[in-house]
Amino acid sequence: MRASTRAPSHARTDTPTTHSLTFARARTTQPRPRTHARARPSAQVLAPATGEVIGNVAVSGAEDVEAAVLAARAALPGWRSLTCKSRAAVMFKFQQLMVTHMDELVDLIMLEGGKNRQEAVGDVAKGNETVEWACSMPQLMPGQLLAVSRGITCHDTRDPLGIVTCIVPFNFPSMVPMWTCPIALTAGNCVILKPSEKVPLTMNRISQLLKEAGLPDGVFQIVNGSVPTVNALVDHPDVKAVTFVGSSKVAEIVAKRCRAINKRVLALGGAKNHLVALPDCDAEMCARDIVASFAGCAGQRCMAASVLLLVGDTGDLLDRVCAKAAALVAGQQNGQVGPVIDNASRDRIVSLIGASVAAGANVLVDGREWASREEGSWVGPTVLMVNSVDDPTMKVLLFKSIPKPQSQLKCNRNPVAKYPGPRPTLIPTQTLTPTGTLTLTLTLTLTLARSSSLVR
Repeated sequence: MRASTRAPSHARTDTPTTHSLTFARARTTQPRPRTHARARPSAQVLAPATGEVIGNVAVSGAEDVEAAVLAARAALPGWRSLTCKSRAAVMFKFQQLMVTHMDELVDLIMLEGGKNRQEAVGDVAKGNETVEWACSMPQLMPGQLLAVSRGITCHDTRDPLGIVTCIVPFNFPSMVPMWTCPIALTAGNCVILKPSEKVPLTMNRISQLLKEAGLPDGVFQIVNGSVPTVNALVDHPDVKAVTFVGSSKVAEIVAKRCRAINKRVLALGGAKNHLVALPDCDAEMCARDIVASFAGCAGQRCMAASVLLLVGDTGDLLDRVCAKAAALVAGQQNGQVGPVIDNASRDRIVSLIGASVAAGANVLVDGREWASREEGSWVGPTVLMVNSVDDPTMKVLLFKSIPKPQSQLKCNRNPVAKYPGPRPTLIPTQTLTPTGTLTLTLTLTLTLARSSSLVR
């Protein structure tokens, strides 16, 4: 299948405006003949900013995973027999190709992932930093040699495992695959990548750059799909290790499935980040960083903070946060807020804002108006003030109140703040016991609470 993708309308004039990309059920660096001609399922690739179809990607089945494994098995002996220096030389060329094609990759990420230009540039640049690190592996691979007793030495070495698979999410189409693929390849492994079916274009193009850098056929391949594809990769006996980045729920499923068959696995789940503002905070700096955290990348990143706990009198911090959030505009230029990945994500966010309001939250900044756009999957930055730990947008770990008249928040045994009277106070966890955990946090929405209002 082929798909022509149109660059975003905001692309610079010196950037190529069209991309012709080939999708394969198991994209290898050499074509394989079809074994039969029956129709295969495919998935549409949508542009989050406009909702238009920008491509179709064939969905890989178990037979396609098997074909990819066979191709990797054939390529493995030759690739692993090369010196680490020779493999790193390919990464040196690949690193430079990533720099040369930066604008093209940025446009692809903006098109299929919805990021603004600055965020897309960071996606490519941070991924390429790992490629640079992989270039240093000839100095890291030899291991260590230690004389542990008279006439006895211990020598540790790092050898390739064989065929490994990397399963990655939609939110960073370039950076997250680069966390693992360049290192695994330079170590002498063959890699089968399963990108998110929502953003296959970027890694499809990067696979072409790997080929151009000199990577042999079959050493790096891409299969597309969802749950059945992942299961086929995880269960295959010739796949020696699995890396996964995605939601915590799926990470746990993948980890358990791998451990059940004694397969090496690195499964990274999501993060829920909570901010605590104290009375002595720098209001302007905090407001700027808080808004950048929860609204940057449309909130679709693991380091996005979504809950802010205001402790005591924080002055005009809340007003500053609301003003900065309300001033953000929709778009994909630097400093603007792009769309969320798809309509399902948009609808979930809007639904949870409504549930919070129904539970008694006050809407200080309402981004639901953006969702009324006819084109694309947009939700504006939203700030909610909640009065209960049971609000549906919160997931907060509460601690018991300190029964002393005055409690201290300590860091490295030095007091940094004092508050009169008992209240829920976040202090070193070894002195407290959790009293409850809530269930939900909202993407692209900042949930606010004052500490005195959260006492059960």
